[in-house]
Amino acid sequence: MTITRELEPIPLTGIEPVRGWEEFLRDGEGFLRTATAAYTKKNRIFTSEILYNLIAMAIEKFIMAALMRHGAMPYNHTMQDLVAAMEDTFPGKMTKLGEGLLELDKYQDICDLDGFKIIPPESEKIPGMLALADQMHTLVTEELIC
Repeated sequence: MTITRELEPIPLTGIEPVRGWEEFLRDGEGFLRTATAAYTKKNRIFTSEILYNLIAMAIEKFIMAALMRHGAMPYNHTMQDLVAAMEDTFPGKMTKLGEGLLELDKYQDICDLDGFKIIPPESEKIPGMLALADQMHTLVTEELIC
């Protein structure tokens, strides 16, 4: 007879900051600046798929900066895992943003090489995604990494 039980994650809050969190923050700001400028200038080279990826990278970097600053790490880098790690580390702080971030996962699932999917978002979705990334930046810089 085999007994299987699910392992509970060990909270990593309170541990020393992970080195390099500042670089993640700067990188996120760079991705967001690039996406915002490309969208504002209507640069045709930056398709909605490319803008989505720049925005998702900005959000991932912001989340990683906040987690690393507080000595925590996610289990993976899907939006679902990033949101879960943020909720564990900063209870209640993801209430307004979490649902929007989880929506981003529907456009790309590249973890399973045999069943990966990429669905480019409609260009009308980009302004909302940019606003979401900007809100994440504000949350991280004004509340979480102080």
